[in-house]
Amino acid sequence: MSFVRKLKSQLETPREERPFGSGWLSGTLALLAGVTGFLMVILRWYPETFSYPEIAFVQESGLATVVLRFVLLAGYALALLSLILSRRKTLGWTALLVSVVASLMATTQPPVGQAPQSLYFGLDYFIINVLIVGFLFVPLERFFPARSEQTVFRQEWQEDMFYYLISSMLVQVLGFLTLAPANFVNATADLDAVRAFIVGMPFWLQVIVIMLATDFVQYWVHRAFHTFPILWRFHAIHHSTKKMDWLAGARMHFVEIAVLRGLTAVPMFTLGFQPEAIQAYLLIVYFYSSFIHANIGWRFGFVERFLVTPRFHHWHHGSDRDAIDINYASHFPIYDWLFGTHHLPDKEWPENYGVVGDTVPRGYWRQFLYPFRSDRQG
Repeated sequence: MSFVRKLKSQLETPREERPFGSGWLSGTLALLAGVTGFLMVILRWYPETFSYPEIAFVQESGLATVVLRFVLLAGYALALLSLILSRRKTLGWTALLVSVVASLMATTQPPVGQAPQSLYFGLDYFIINVLIVGFLFVPLERFFPARSEQTVFRQEWQEDMFYYLISSMLVQVLGFLTLAPANFVNATADLDAVRAFIVGMPFWLQVIVIMLATDFVQYWVHRAFHTFPILWRFHAIHHSTKKMDWLAGARMHFVEIAVLRGLTAVPMFTLGFQPEAIQAYLLIVYFYSSFIHANIGWRFGFVERFLVTPRFHHWHHGSDRDAIDINYASHFPIYDWLFGTHHLPDKEWPENYGVVGDTVPRGYWRQFLYPFRSDRQG
């Protein structure tokens, strides 16, 4: 068995074969830390190319250096712990090697900075995604799974991680497309009275109103992607995952991302909300999207009546007969109540996930071309 296959096999070890104390969790987090540290070093070398201006302050403040040191130390410590605990050493040795390479690269002098470029890629955006979201949800899915038989690194996890990478690296393009509809509305509509009313709201109320307004638009855009065949071709990619976890939400066709974000952002960027309220909303959505897709089996009781939870959204992704075309809201189930698409049994979870008929191919590029194919099925 090749080294790569051994590593993949150990990452995808079934839950019953990796009890607590087996070294699997420490090795997985060590590899995550090592890869994160390696990418952070690449970012330090080429900030003009890979830095997202909206979060450039992280680099400039010196916080990134502190985080890099912490991440690399965590990589070393967790890798050594995995090597001590685990009988299968591939994961631990790989994590240790990546951490060593990243450390050696960090001690070299980065190239002299170049002039700022008009084109950039959000490598730092991807790093923050992996570092924060990954370190949060991998342990949660390990200890509180909705489906205990599902591995944290399930089949097709590499594919969804690549979706994560692409959407992060193309943050500049997506940002432009997201703002385009809002810029058009701002240029053509007279909303001064509405803006004057909203700007007088307290900060916390503005955040709630943003969530309500964007979720209302998102509900109907999402429902349209299920209703019209030409749109379903793109949305089927998102539904093609057969295992739900924190990575599953990243699997979205580029066209759908542009349309969904652009239209959903219209009320947020046109009604006069304070920038701080918008940033707070974006931070909430950032974690919430991963949360509702995650393989977390927590029960929320009466809260499920008011907020979308993993169980509610998992039903939307189900391929069971009862799970077709339901639960379109991303934050507030009341929209599904009002418009007749709410479905949430007392305790049950859907039996299966994915697209009925399994018509969507595997692989990023095949899925990217799938909506445009004339021989497409389903």
